Amino acid sequence: MLTKWCLAAVCCLSMCTRLHADVEWHQFRGPSGQGISDAVGLPLHWDEATNVVWKTPIVGEGWSSPVYGNGHVWVTSATIVAASEEVRQEKIAGTMTGKGLDVAQTITLWAVQLDLKTGDQLRQIKLADVDEPQPIHSLNSYASPTPVLADGRLYCHFGDYGTFCLDASTGTPLWQQRINLEHAVGPGSSPFLYDDLLILTCDGLHTQFVTALNTSDGSIAWRTDRPPLRTDEPEYRKAFCTPLLINVHDEDQLVIPGAQWFIAYEPRTGKEIWRVDHGGGFSNVPRPVYDGQRVYLCTGFMTTELWAVRVDGRGDVTSSHVDWKISKQMPTMPSPVVFGERLYTINDAGIAQCFNVSDGERVWTKRVGGKYSASPLLAERRIYLCSHDGRTTVIAAGDEYQQLAENQLDGRLMASPVVVDDDLLLRTDTHLYRIGE
Repeated sequence: MLTKWCLAAVCCLSMCTRLHADVEWHQFRGPSGQGISDAVGLPLHWDEATNVVWKTPIVGEGWSSPVYGNGHVWVTSATIVAASEEVRQEKIAGTMTGKGLDVAQTITLWAVQLDLKTGDQLRQIKLADVDEPQPIHSLNSYASPTPVLADGRLYCHFGDYGTFCLDASTGTPLWQQRINLEHAVGPGSSPFLYDDLLILTCDGLHTQFVTALNTSDGSIAWRTDRPPLRTDEPEYRKAFCTPLLINVHDEDQLVIPGAQWFIAYEPRTGKEIWRVDHGGGFSNVPRPVYDGQRVYLCTGFMTTELWAVRVDGRGDVTSSHVDWKISKQMPTMPSPVVFGERLYTINDAGIAQCFNVSDGERVWTKRVGGKYSASPLLAERRIYLCSHDGRTTVIAAGDEYQQLAENQLDGRLMASPVVVDDDLLLRTDTHLYRIGE
């Protein structure tokens, strides 16, 4: 008999296959959006001299993950002309996170196309020049949202700096849209494609909403404001989550955490289905995960917690549909991963944990070490954990902590890993690697 996780994964994977049959890894965290692959024979050991199929430099900088389809890989990036120290001090004056902000004079946004087999760069497409962009956090980049590749089109999103649609065959720009939003620390939410709608999370300092663009021309199809927030402090109103599509009793739901609220929407209309008040959390980054019964969501900063919420409710279900919540050593940037009856997390400071999905009870906790932004990848009952210092630790998905391998590359690993056939794509701050044994 299939486990609940298997049933959920089959449903999610079949939905992605139905919508995007020509693409293997078309969005952030893969076909299901949950960082799970059914590939076999993935590499376990590598370094700069071992099991590198190819290594290609990427212009500029960006923490977006690669996407691929039809024999091509795409990544987004940004080149930067730094602002003077005088301008920097002026821009960060009075901000809550001023000391941790980077300020640019101008940025140039890029989409880069590579050959999947050889790693050769095929195109470097200039999307826009942006003068005096908003500051970003030093752990962020100007190209952090992962693009979406589907039906012969590439959708590149850079938050306030613009959203662009390209013909993936020719690289020709088809349309662009710019939705003004003050991020405070830079963009982070990746776009999500639902049929002919590109859905964007827009949780800024002063306005918080979700919107859908028509893929035909980039025009706005719908816009839904987030629920009211108790705080008047702009910094506590922002968030950076990527939507997760789930299906509940033959009804599609788009789950999008934000400051104070977890919310599910009808993806076709933007109408709210249910909401949960999670308190004072803000700057949520992790993408939710779903096991067919509960969705697991992170509250962000302030009180950093992980919540398990049943998804069959309507309206405000805070008092009726929260099964459990835990707060110790939870992530604020890496997303969780769920497999069978277990949920796994790695927090920003390198603490890995395993929990029962039924009651949130801890199964084990282990300090892996390092700092983490990338979300875990699960395949072949292995979990791949990529740290800032270029190290990928591979552990077993099980009821005891077991380290299987530790692999080192040059550069920083901020982007989440990608599976291609039985290989991995790993993006550092300077290069894209294809790793295979």
